[in-house]
Amino acid sequence: MMRRMGFEWNLRRLMAERDMYQTTDLVPHLAEYGVYLSREQVFRLVTQPPQRLSMDTLAALCGILDCSPTDLITVREVRRQVAKPTASGEVDGPGVAPPARRVRVRRPEGL
Repeated sequence: MMRRMGFEWNLRRLMAERDMYQTTDLVPHLAEYGVYLSREQVFRLVTQPPQRLSMDTLAALCGILDCSPTDLITVREVRRQVAKPTASGEVDGPGVAPPARRVRVRRPEGL
């Protein structure tokens, strides 16, 4: 079985616990730590789990929210259903592409 890890981004919850409800509330606090992000970047940081995050930004968020990185990011295992071979040896299941077929494309006459 293939293991895959996922994570939950808890920034919005941690902000709410500290009475910070506007994404723009973070902009001046980040600037105090030398992290300058636009309002749009901060909005995305709060509303979407980041795929990449600089260590400076992570450290600033931990300082602003008085938390640790493990408070911001909860890592968990994502269970995936693995396709199993059928009696004929073919793999069948979710996420499995059907077998390829050879096809012949014919142009209409007159083109």
